Amino acid sequence: MLINHFKIAWRNLLKNKVFSFVNIFGLSIGLSTCFLLVLYITDELSYDKHHDGADRLYRVALDTESEKWAGTPGVMASGLKNDFPEIEEVTRVLNFPNTGNLLLRNEERDIQIYEAKGYYADSTFFEIFTYDFKYGTIENALNRPNTVIISEEISNRLFGDENPINKMVNVEIPYGNIDYTVKGVFRKTENKSHVDPNLILSMQNGDIGQWVKGQTNWATNSIFHTYIKLEQGTDPSAFEGKLPAFLERNAGNDFREAGLAKSLFLQPVKDIYLKSSIGHEISSNGSMRYIYIFSSIAAFILLIACVNFMNLSTAKSEKRANEIGVRKAAGASKNSLIFQFLAESMFMCLLSLLLSFIIVLACLPTFNALTQKSLSLMDNPELLFWILGLALVTGLLSGSYPALYLSSFRPVMALKGKGSGTTAATAVRKGLVVFQFCVSACLILVSILFWQQMDFINNRDLGFKKDRQIVVPFRNTSTAQNYSGLKSEVMRIPNVATVSVGSTYPGFELVQSRMFFGEGKTKDEQIEVRLAQIGDDYVETLGYELLHGRTLSDSEIERGDAIVLNETALRQLGYDSSSAVGSPIYYEEAGQRKVYEIVGVVKDFHHESLHKTIAPYGLIGLGQAQPAYFIANVGHGSLDEAISKVENVWNGVNKGTPFEYSFLDEDFQKNYESEKKSSTVTLSFTLIAIFIACIGLYGLASYTTEQRKKEVGIRRVLGASVSSIALLHLGNFMKLVLIALLIASPLSYYLGNSWLQDFTYRINIGWQLFLLGGLFVICIAFVTVGSQVLKAATVNPVKNLKAE
Repeated sequence: MLINHFKIAWRNLLKNKVFSFVNIFGLSIGLSTCFLLVLYITDELSYDKHHDGADRLYRVALDTESEKWAGTPGVMASGLKNDFPEIEEVTRVLNFPNTGNLLLRNEERDIQIYEAKGYYADSTFFEIFTYDFKYGTIENALNRPNTVIISEEISNRLFGDENPINKMVNVEIPYGNIDYTVKGVFRKTENKSHVDPNLILSMQNGDIGQWVKGQTNWATNSIFHTYIKLEQGTDPSAFEGKLPAFLERNAGNDFREAGLAKSLFLQPVKDIYLKSSIGHEISSNGSMRYIYIFSSIAAFILLIACVNFMNLSTAKSEKRANEIGVRKAAGASKNSLIFQFLAESMFMCLLSLLLSFIIVLACLPTFNALTQKSLSLMDNPELLFWILGLALVTGLLSGSYPALYLSSFRPVMALKGKGSGTTAATAVRKGLVVFQFCVSACLILVSILFWQQMDFINNRDLGFKKDRQIVVPFRNTSTAQNYSGLKSEVMRIPNVATVSVGSTYPGFELVQSRMFFGEGKTKDEQIEVRLAQIGDDYVETLGYELLHGRTLSDSEIERGDAIVLNETALRQLGYDSSSAVGSPIYYEEAGQRKVYEIVGVVKDFHHESLHKTIAPYGLIGLGQAQPAYFIANVGHGSLDEAISKVENVWNGVNKGTPFEYSFLDEDFQKNYESEKKSSTVTLSFTLIAIFIACIGLYGLASYTTEQRKKEVGIRRVLGASVSSIALLHLGNFMKLVLIALLIASPLSYYLGNSWLQDFTYRINIGWQLFLLGGLFVICIAFVTVGSQVLKAATVNPVKNLKAE
């Protein structure tokens, strides 16, 4: 019987080629979209699930008066281990400030490379995080000073195919140049983690090791990421409840001396990637919000494809009325007819599934480029079974209503050709069209909102010059010390306007700060001011607007006793910006009060992304510190030519150190990579949703005009014009589209406004958004339906009526 059902389904498919193509193609697009988004969502949800005892792994983080912070002081790890028997193991991970790309050398082979993903870690790192070792063992990893674990990729680049265990890698950073011994090589597997290093250096080392050992104050240098593994059976909530007493016992005095108030909280490691976006994250995280968005898009696109099937199947019912009447007259039961129509639906879904696999394989490289991932169908083979199940469920869902509807025809009425066209069936079809365009309109409106916010971000005045700024990092001590020679030579380049150096530049999270209070105030009224250490011409090079006073003099840069503040800092310190120049601000260090003189005031600027409020900010001299970045402002002419000349100067001044550079504007835009990626994906799938909805609307319009051709003929004979008939038909569809817009507008407002809450500085959602989106939807519907309506209205009426 089942084979017979599929034979009939195949014959109906061949008999109604256009109808079948529309349904199969629409469903295949829907399934392909769902497949791609499920691959993406599964990949995002897989982070940190593979570690041994993943449910017992937590990161200890700080909750301060101003923000939540992922880092903790260096002494936190040992304090936790000593005080709590509930902790099985603890480790620290350190992404040291201003190290950026580490310069790695294999001096035997004369190979040197830069590596950005290099972290320092305790020897217990691999007892918390699970890695697959190709060479070496976990027991010997990082258990001695100046040891390093490298990825298989780094090993291949530095050592080729040979086993690098116990071989030397020279690691150069601005704070030292040390030989590290390779003690392990780990494989890069499909397992993913929010801690994603290519290079793991022992925390015991000759470059920053002494500084790490000296971190005994609980109130300062909270840049260590502290991870714990709880003992089996430990209640994490009960453990977290003990942390306030632990912090008071160990850190209370240090906090009171510094005038700070902080608390601790736990973050499950498996939740960090998608559910944490606090200060000082170790790397860029994903967002659970986009998981919800993409899941909704996948579901709605598949539903739109199912709606197409239902609409067209019920609309074609008149042509099958005679068939149904004959079958019922011959004794076919309602159940057998339901199974027949469901079999046809399942057959078309299986064909759609086969086509969708082809589409996915063809689109996967483009999708990977959009999402910046390397997804593969074979990453999760079990997904193939889920997709097969999804296709079967889709077949049942999309075929259920047509099957029940068609099987309910009465034989006598069916044989008279009056099986379809009931008020209920028509109302259902109209409701489904409204649903389709409601979803499409909502996606269009949200996509326009995404685009407007990203345009706002790209064009907002950030308070500094972000264009035509070349940034060259100093990766070692020698290059930083050669700054003066580099500056004098680069300034000879005709199209370079100004150059400077500093510890940071706009676009990066600031970790250096100090607690200050103003004249006439006490330490209890202090505020946190983020600090950048700068060289000469820094303000001029970056184009900060100097409102009052002056920039730092050469002697002040060297002494480090003067400061330039932004407006927010002065306001919170209690000074008026117009009269603050010459005033002191104070801070306490080691029980002694120290002072800075305010010599200048700059207009507020965005040092970090528009997600964050402008914070109190100060510029102080480098003093004896080494600069981390060289910045050259190219005033005019070719950027490529300027870069080439700067590179030539660099190679002459810093022989043996590779030249690397970036553009400040591009670095700043990296703060919005997640939003840009997500908005691009959303826009792409919005276009797919519109396309599927248009396929369905086109098919429905084609059938509706075919169904009403005799009515059109009669109207034409009675004198109706082509335009009046066209408007009559268009009006019926446009009413449905307008209803969809009325439903979609408040929904899209809610969704868009929720997304905008992530941005401190954002656009206002105005009526123009809904007008633009509404016109776009109407135009799409008009173009989709218009051709069929005009075709029906212009046909010779005699041809339509000759059968009467």
